[in-house]
Amino acid sequence: MKVDLQRLQKQSGIIGTSEKIYEVLGMIAQVAPVDISVLVTGESGCGKEIIARSIHKHSKRSQTPMVIVNCGAIPEGIIESELFGHKKGSFTGASDDRKGYFEQANKGTIFLDEIGEAPLETQVKLLRVLETGEFMKVGDSKIKRTDVRVIAATNKNLNDLVKKDQFRQDLYYRLKTVNIHIPALRERVEDISPFVERFALEFTRSNEIRYRGFMPDAIRVMKKYDWPGNVRELKNFVEKIMVLEKGERITADMVNRELTDVINEPFIENDRLPIAINKTSEQAEIDIILRQLFSLKQDTELIRAILSSENEKSFLNVNPILPPEDLNIIPPIADANMEVTEDGQPLIRDDAIGEILMKDLEKEAIIRTLRFFNNNRRKTARSLGVSERTLYRKIEDYKLEPKIKRS
Repeated sequence: MKVDLQRLQKQSGIIGTSEKIYEVLGMIAQVAPVDISVLVTGESGCGKEIIARSIHKHSKRSQTPMVIVNCGAIPEGIIESELFGHKKGSFTGASDDRKGYFEQANKGTIFLDEIGEAPLETQVKLLRVLETGEFMKVGDSKIKRTDVRVIAATNKNLNDLVKKDQFRQDLYYRLKTVNIHIPALRERVEDISPFVERFALEFTRSNEIRYRGFMPDAIRVMKKYDWPGNVRELKNFVEKIMVLEKGERITADMVNRELTDVINEPFIENDRLPIAINKTSEQAEIDIILRQLFSLKQDTELIRAILSSENEKSFLNVNPILPPEDLNIIPPIADANMEVTEDGQPLIRDDAIGEILMKDLEKEAIIRTLRFFNNNRRKTARSLGVSERTLYRKIEDYKLEPKIKRS
């Protein structure tokens, strides 16, 4: 049996020698030939897609396509059209009939990544496809059929989402016919060494960088780190340190130095938006939005000062990322509803919270951020700390589309 697992591992490109990874390989060997749905769980960055690919590759459907869908990356307003297709004229912009992912994957496999992000309304239709193979295109009354194997993946605890009424219980039980859990990298540190070797060799081949290897003590240091980003973080770290050390043999000191920089970085999405912990969740949310507006005002003032500078050309050539204090620019005064603490952080005055409508703040923040990023919604969503799907929904809710296009 071990020989079979080693062959499967080699064919699939799954890296690792730990007992836990061999348990995963054993599960793949058992479920791949059987035409049932599979739920792959594990933290972000641990390699759920490669497990799904391996299941498909060793299934009876291996000669047919595998369609990969990231449910978290599709805006809520169009996810049903993407999954099930639409008829011409069913909505504004539907100029032609379109096949959805389920129809494209007919006779093959569909991989629904981040299934926990799927809207509840869509989950009803997903359940029907799983149970009967039937679906309807958006704007069509005709029932269509598809024959697909469904593999789903999530980094969330779906059982907890079910208890919170954020995920359908019937769909959850239908998906988890078989559950393959991928352990986090910190739970199988013995796999770090083969991962490092593989990533280093792949990186040197594609970039023609000299590679002299990692010292054993460097690997030992890496095994002591938690790797919250799992395999994805490890891969990025290996590539980064190889570039910075310019082909030298990687030592423990080099690893320690780079990991210290990572550990000391604050683990927040935007370190310019501190939140007072003694406030309610609603007050904290208002706090975030107002301080985002405050931050945008500062950025706007800085850009205007740079563009109006008589030495703009030389400034851009010499110091393109100088902080405001080096430009002798006086930061703009905080909003009337803001106060600046002794350490220079803008906070909302407690007595101002009740005077501000949440929806007005949110709407203003979205408009200003979209304008700041020239209507780039990906950058806007990242700056505001929300998903693209949420941003699309907010734009529809506040009817901002015409206003943004005219500006």
